[in-house]
Amino acid sequence: MKTTGGWKAAKRGAAQISEVANGLIDPMLARRAGINTALLASWSEIAGEDFADCTRPEKIAWSRRGGPGEDQAFQPGVLTIACEGARALFLTHAQGELIQRINGFFGFPAVHQIRIVQKPVSLGPGRSRKPVPLKGEAANRLEAMMEGIEGDKLRDAVRRLGTAVLGKQRPR
Repeated sequence: MKTTGGWKAAKRGAAQISEVANGLIDPMLARRAGINTALLASWSEIAGEDFADCTRPEKIAWSRRGGPGEDQAFQPGVLTIACEGARALFLTHAQGELIQRINGFFGFPAVHQIRIVQKPVSLGPGRSRKPVPLKGEAANRLEAMMEGIEGDKLRDAVRRLGTAVLGKQRPR
């Protein structure tokens, strides 16, 4: 295996496909859109329940640095968000809170303004928004699997994952 370009040394073993993919995709996204896969993956948590299904971050436009003799300090950018239909009006009213959440995600004031573009935002072909709750034997099986989990957040995450996985299995 190569030791540069996102590939790990053979000592560690096989690299996860997500690490390799993110290593390849992140530089391209950063160059073209100013964002990374971590922002895209965390968008539903950042946007919250009200806007996760109808918005998508498109790009961050960073202001150009000044020329010689001008201030070279970092300046926050403008985040362009695609939003569906009339929900853009509600997003406009909530943009102050959303900017705080985005900057909290980055850990520094990365964005000072949001630009909203109305256009369709799709989840992709064949993806449902929420898995159907389990019933009967499948629900009991999932609860039995989660018996040793103590943390509420971890329990909820495992329940969502289990519901999605067990709900897609066809009865034999």
